Amino acid sequence: MNRLLLTLFLLSSFVALRGASAATSGRQPNIVFILSDDLAQGDVGAYGQKLIQTPRLDRMAREGTRYTQAFCGTTVCAPSRTSLMTGLHTGHSPVRGNWEVPVEGQLPLPAATVTVAQILKTAGYATAVMGKWGMGMFDTTGSPLKKGFDHQFGYNCQRHAHSYFPEFLYNDGVRFDLPGNTGKGVGPLYAQNLIQADVLKWVRSKKDQPFFLYYAITLPHGAHEIDDLGIYADKPWPAQQKAYAAQVTRLDRDVGQLLDLLAELKLDDNTLVMLAGDNGSSFEPSSAMGKLFDQAGNGLRGYKRALYEGALRQAALSRWPGVIPAGRVADGPWAFWDFLPTAAELAGAQLPAGYKTDGLSLVSFLKGGAAPKRDYFYWELHETNKPLQAVRFGDWKAVRNGPGLPLELYDLASDLAETKNLAAARPDIVARAEAFMKAARTDDPHWPLTGRAAARDADRAKNAKKKS
Repeated sequence: MNRLLLTLFLLSSFVALRGASAATSGRQPNIVFILSDDLAQGDVGAYGQKLIQTPRLDRMAREGTRYTQAFCGTTVCAPSRTSLMTGLHTGHSPVRGNWEVPVEGQLPLPAATVTVAQILKTAGYATAVMGKWGMGMFDTTGSPLKKGFDHQFGYNCQRHAHSYFPEFLYNDGVRFDLPGNTGKGVGPLYAQNLIQADVLKWVRSKKDQPFFLYYAITLPHGAHEIDDLGIYADKPWPAQQKAYAAQVTRLDRDVGQLLDLLAELKLDDNTLVMLAGDNGSSFEPSSAMGKLFDQAGNGLRGYKRALYEGALRQAALSRWPGVIPAGRVADGPWAFWDFLPTAAELAGAQLPAGYKTDGLSLVSFLKGGAAPKRDYFYWELHETNKPLQAVRFGDWKAVRNGPGLPLELYDLASDLAETKNLAAARPDIVARAEAFMKAARTDDPHWPLTGRAAARDADRAKNAKKKS
């Protein structure tokens, strides 16, 4: 065997052994899901962003897989996160909109609702959530500490998380003050610095056992506050645009630090890292932010609080050296509710008896296979007094933008921007969409399709009175 052939043989053998290491080590894989608050495809260099620097996310894409059709739970925080954690789409989820409750927090997950963390704990995993929770305060059934997480650090309430210089945070449900912070963009203590430090400390402490880290990082959600504008300080942009770009680059840096720690601890080959935003673009394309950063450069219609493709598709990456193909761009569709069955399969965990998930395992897809086949994807959004619905089946996409309104119908194969409503021309496909929408949902008094629930309006009034 000549030297070239010998070298190629040794390299191929090394790659094969490396890919098999996780399967033969006898240890379950670590699972990390990084959920960025409002990161859009258009923010990331690997998706085409030119002005904001994201070198570590771009490297993650090169070392792993980038997804073009990763769909959120729905297009605002609490219901999107609920789908991720429970494996339920918003036709079955107990949370289908942002519902603020007095005095602090959001509508809690019910006691009977099962999360990814609860399932992984049955398989021996250490579990933690850092960043923002938003699915129930600590004295409710939705507390993260009652939903399978051993450790919590950061914010609970979404409103509280709008400040990056908050007056306080929580550590395992116990409030601690941040002296000097005003909660109004002023203070010596930038919350993300504290949260990142806790993430790295916890991962280091769990290096000898399988762990699940749900890193619900608040960057780059508004308020657009940052303690250091860094490379954007001298850009000829308005202050908000500088701060937003710096937030995205800070997110990029912190993800890089976590990946570096996994490498240092020699956990790379046995750790699945997934990253996504919790909704699509947050900015109207014609807005100052939308124009500067060209978040709509992918040509998709819609942004946060709508159910068009621009609002539903996420920036999403996965990395697991030797297991997930490097440099792959995957067009197959998947959704947040697929994460729970995926994590359960990887861990060798069983779902509780009688617990039915809407998701399908992505394990084969992550490893390079085809996306799982299903009848449809379904979304609801109860953000205003006009609930929205959408369903996708094959390349067909139907949207209803309020109670009693006719369905809009689009063929995504030829009209990804959803500009040509084909409902009048294809009543047969509209009928199929209507049937899927009916089959996909379970009625819930909290989330009527006729408008806003009276109890939700009552909580809104209490919160408004408190603020005044």
